[in-house]
Order: sequence, then structure tokens, then C-alpha cells
Amino acid sequence: MTLNLIIGAFALAAGAALGYLIRQLLSTRNTNSIEATIKHQLEESKTQAKEALLEAKDKAVKILEDAKNQERERLGILARQEDRLNIQFKKIEQKEDELENGKKDLEQQADQIKIIHQEADALKKKSEEIVEQASGLSRDEAKAKLFSQIEEESRGDLVTAIKKLEKNRIEELEKKARDIMTIAVQRYARSHISEITTSTVSLPSDELKGRIIGKEGRNIRTLERLTGVEVIVDETPESITLSSFDPLRREIAKMALLKLMSDGRIQPAKIEEKVEEAKKEITKKVLEAGEMATYEVGILDLPQEITMLLGRLAFRTSYGQNVLLHSIEMAHIANMLARELGINAEVAKKAALLHDIGKAVDHEIEGTHLELGRKILQKYGINPEVVQAMESHHEDYPFATPESFIVAAADIISGARPGARRDTVENYIKRLTELENIANSFPGVEKSYAISAGREIRIFVHPEKIDDFKALQLAKEMAKKIESELKYPGEIKVNIIRETRAVEYAR
Repeated sequence: MTLNLIIGAFALAAGAALGYLIRQLLSTRNTNSIEATIKHQLEESKTQAKEALLEAKDKAVKILEDAKNQERERLGILARQEDRLNIQFKKIEQKEDELENGKKDLEQQADQIKIIHQEADALKKKSEEIVEQASGLSRDEAKAKLFSQIEEESRGDLVTAIKKLEKNRIEELEKKARDIMTIAVQRYARSHISEITTSTVSLPSDELKGRIIGKEGRNIRTLERLTGVEVIVDETPESITLSSFDPLRREIAKMALLKLMSDGRIQPAKIEEKVEEAKKEITKKVLEAGEMATYEVGILDLPQEITMLLGRLAFRTSYGQNVLLHSIEMAHIANMLARELGINAEVAKKAALLHDIGKAVDHEIEGTHLELGRKILQKYGINPEVVQAMESHHEDYPFATPESFIVAAADIISGARPGARRDTVENYIKRLTELENIANSFPGVEKSYAISAGREIRIFVHPEKIDDFKALQLAKEMAKKIESELKYPGEIKVNIIRETRAVEYAR
């Protein structure tokens, strides 16, 4: 048993030793193989490095040769440019020499001319002395005698020449005046649109038309009675038309309608309320319009009452031309004319702006707009020079100051522009105004409105003063007076309206 173990141990040791020897042998062979591979790779790397080095040297030699060639080319270009510059410098030096020689020649000629002038002055003085000795007159005496003789001989020619000069001067002045007027017109060119007699109110929907008309037309009648505007409801989609020759009435009716549509409740009581609100608001708009006009022309010292009256002109027309726009335009034109002529521009401008101020009240107070305007301006302490300048624009008063001529000229320029005015519109509005004035002249009349382009007049009377029988008589009397005093086409319907209200409060 022990022997077997010894033999086994010996065999195991021998096997281990043999294995170790085999591994060592294999390891040696692998090491030799790796060393050979590395040596081979090193040799290849050295060969590639030598080839890369040779290639780099070739490229470097080529680049160096190219650089030398470029350098030679640049040196050649610089040499040629230097040659050209040398040639230019030589030419400049030659020109400088020529100029210097020319300067010397001119100086010599100037000296010679100076000597000649001196000799000429000496000869002239000597000749004058000889002439004075021969004639027995001094130089001044001879000159005076010569002028006197020429004047005597040429008196007729002088008179003719003076007349010719005066005529040419007048023509020049007229041409200058035309130029000044043309410049003023050209510098201020406000567009003109003749005022019409209708306004359109847009509706959110056609359903509102029925509500505006109301049951049996009571709403529309109430609106027409309170505003004096004819309300036209036709087939035009989503709009109704307000017709009146008075722009102020149309504006009040339009504002009232817009307020009613915004409120949503359209009935006679609400209509009366909104019309009153519109009248109050229109007063604010009138003041704003007057203030805007004064700001535009640069006149800021007017009393508020004058500014308010000025704003009312925004709702007046003259021959279809808006009176406020016409006045503003006149102020600008008068200012430019006055400055061109050296006249007081502030007086001319203010007089032009206020020249039609009487038209703001001429439909309420008796008198021409000129006389009313003079009284208004004098009442509120406007400068008398301004009053004098505005009172002559229709030649009712003599032209007292240069500014009055300017105002009259500006009025003509503004009104005479193509498209600025329309006579037919003014005649139409004048006829409607006269129609209302005739109706208002009868006792018992509360208010009257001309509608339907003047084919109908509606007169509202005081029910406690005019009964039903008197209403019939009043209609006949008005119709006769209209026939006798007014010229108009077709026929006019006289409509007397007498309304009695019974009001009581339940508490």
C-alpha cells in the first residue's frame, strides 16, 4: 500500500515536471514568433518613414520654387510701377517749371500794364487841363452844363421813358399780386364736399325698422315731431334715412336714434328722453368744434361764447359749403396773404375766421348775418381792427384797413373754388327756411318743420290756443300766404298738428 502511494507520488511529480518543460518550450517558441513579428513591423515602419520623408522633401522643394517664382513676378510688377511713377514725377516737375515761367511772364505783363495805366492817367489829366483852359470851365462845371444840355434836349424822351417805366411797374405789381394770390391758394388746398340734406343711420338688423316705426307709427311720428327731421324707412337693407335741410336737426335725430338702439327700449317716452340727451350732447360737440377750429388756425384768445357760436357754424352751410370749414380755410388764406404783403397777419386771420359768425344766430334773430356778427364781436370786446376787417367782406361797408381787403379776397378765393359751392342747394335750403319762417309768423304756432324736400310743412300748435276749427282756418291762411310770398315748384302740403295730453300721477 505504501509502495503504491510512493510510486503514485513519483509518477505525479514526473508528470508535473514534464508538463512544466512542455509549457516552457511552447512559451519560448511563442516569444520568438512575437519578436520576429515586431521586428518585421519595425522594418516596415522605417521604410514608410523614409518614403514619407522623401515625399515631404520633394513637396517642400516644389513649394519653395513656387514661392521664388511668385516673388520674382511681384518684383517685376513693382519695378514696372516704379518706372511709371518716375515718368509721372518727371512730367509733374516739367509742369511746375512751366507754371513758374508763366507766373514770371504774367508778373512782367502786370508791371507793364500798370505803367501803361499810369501813363494813361497822366495823359487824361493833361487833356482835362487843356480842355479846362480852352473852355474856361472847370471839370464839374462842364459836367453840370453837359447834363443840363442833355436833359433839355431829351426832356420829351425822359417823359416817355418815365411813363413806360410806370406802366411796366404797374404790370409788375399786378403780376406780383397774382403770384401772391396763387401761392396762397396753392399752399392751402382743403378738399371740399358740398353738404347734402340727408344722413344715413346703420341698423344692426332690419327687425329694428318695425320697432322704430312703432305701433300705428307712433314712434316715428314722435321722433319726427321732436326733431323736425323726416325719417325715411324704405327697402334699403339695415339702414334708415334722415332728411332735413338743417344739419343740426339731422345730427340730433341721428344721435337720439343711436341712443335708442343702444338702450333697446323704443317708445315715445324714451324717444323724448333720448332726444333731450342728444340736444345736450350736441351742445358739447358744438363747443368742441369751435375749439378745434381755433386750435387749427392758432387763435386761442377768443371768449367761450364766441367759440360756441363758431362751433355752431359746423352745422350751417352756405351754397352747399360748410360755413365753419369755409371760415377756417379763409383764416389760413388770409394769414398767408397778409404775411406775403407785410400786413398784420393776426388781425386778418382772426377777422377771416369770424367773418360769418352772425350766421350762427341769423335764423333766430332778425337782421343780416353781417350786422349780427358786428354786434356779437363788439359785445364780447373783440379788437375793433378785427371788426373793421370783417365788416367789408360783402362790401356793405367801405374798406377801412388793408386787412379788410385781405379778408374780402380770401372770401372770394375760398368760395370761388371749383366744387366749393352749389347754388342749387343754397336756394333749396333758403326756400325751406323761408317756408318755416312763414309758418312761425302765425300766432299759436309752437314749432314748424319743413320736410319731404319742402313738399310738406308740419306745424305743431299750442292746443290751448288753437282749437280744431282754428286749426282748419290756420291751414288755409298759411297756404294762401305761402302761395303769395314763396316761389316753389309743384305744391306744398300744410299739415297742422294739434295734440292734447292728459297727465296724472297715481300715488
